[in-house]
Amino acid sequence: MGAWQLLLVGLVMLLGLFGVLVPGVPGAWLVWAAVMWWALHVQTGAAWWLLVGATALLLVTQVVVWQLPARRLRGVGVTRRMVAYAGVGALVGFVLLPVVGAVPGYVGGIYLCERLRLGGHGPAVTSTRAVMRAVGTSVLVELFACLLIVGAWTGAVLAG
Repeated sequence: MGAWQLLLVGLVMLLGLFGVLVPGVPGAWLVWAAVMWWALHVQTGAAWWLLVGATALLLVTQVVVWQLPARRLRGVGVTRRMVAYAGVGALVGFVLLPVVGAVPGYVGGIYLCERLRLGGHGPAVTSTRAVMRAVGTSVLVELFACLLIVGAWTGAVLAG
């Protein structure tokens, strides 16, 4: 697989990661489709195992998300800005502290957005808790799974 194709697969994965943060966009399925495209072209043992692992992880993730309470966007003040802060926080956390850093980065991004909006620690913590109860947990589960898949794909590509 050439460099341009790898770049396109990576861009589709990045689009999928952003899609997880936007309601109605099938972000997890974009990440899975990119892995499938890559595996069909590379056709190595590692590629097939990564595709199987990604498929299993996303199926488990869907079951977990279905078991969580429904997303209640209205009434908690979720804005596009907050979603952007949470997504960037998760990505930075994932890079700085591989795998487990995505969770505190995500929550930290929401807290930072609320701290800037509300001006104080107490109201920001209260608002962050309300947001995490309303939508944050289901988005976090899906985003974390997609970050694991993208991280595994990156490792497989770099390992050659």
